[in-house]
Amino acid sequence: MSELPDDFTGTNTIPAIDRMMDVLTAIEARSSGMNIGGLAKQLELPRTSVYRIVNTLQKHEMIRRDDAGNYHLGRRLLKLASHVALRASDIDMVATCQPHLDRLASELGEGVKLSVMDNDGVLVLATAQGRREYALTVAPGQRMPIHAGAASKLLLAHADRELLDYWLSKPLVAYTNKTVTDPKRLRGELTKIRRLGWARDKGENAPSIHAFAAPVMTRSGRVVAALSIPFLAGTETSQMEEIRMAAIDTAAAITSDMPE
Repeated sequence: MSELPDDFTGTNTIPAIDRMMDVLTAIEARSSGMNIGGLAKQLELPRTSVYRIVNTLQKHEMIRRDDAGNYHLGRRLLKLASHVALRASDIDMVATCQPHLDRLASELGEGVKLSVMDNDGVLVLATAQGRREYALTVAPGQRMPIHAGAASKLLLAHADRELLDYWLSKPLVAYTNKTVTDPKRLRGELTKIRRLGWARDKGENAPSIHAFAAPVMTRSGRVVAALSIPFLAGTETSQMEEIRMAAIDTAAAITSDMPE
């Protein structure tokens, strides 16, 4: 099916939306962000026009402004992207997984996350908030380190060899004294994760936050996401085991709901 109508021409557009897209494209291309003056100069638009555009985009969380006055792409874009079907399998991950996440968060009381790996690393695609008094807050759209954390390690453990070599060739940052930064040691841990079928975080991103993660797979056995449950350090051993099994069981239930 054609993506555009047969009678589509470049004149059948809305100029205000065209300018908005020009602003987003310019901001996307500059990792350090752009201020209103820079946008006005690059796009050859009046400052007042750029000001109205960025104010509108910021209101809708499509962009954000840092303390220096530069604008960056906003978290709302990640939330929108999370609803795009994965091209490899045409699976709408959020639609398939969200009921399972909501049910698990309700039953367990802990926050639940679903993460995927893309070209930029690990992205939290969907979440469900826990109802326990000390449940950790989770939010979609977060970017997580590729090598630290239960979900990240699980996804990295199931990445193909070329992709694994690529990520491990980069500097591995230590966030806590539990973060594994030696590539050889990390490869050994990833091998263990593949053997066990689940991953654990013992405070690799933050000393007080631990987590378990389990793989979400297609019917063919390809790992496409990681379901993880973060919890506070010091949680009772029996409760940790309950969390670990809940992650494994829910990931398996999601896998069984995946289309062929």
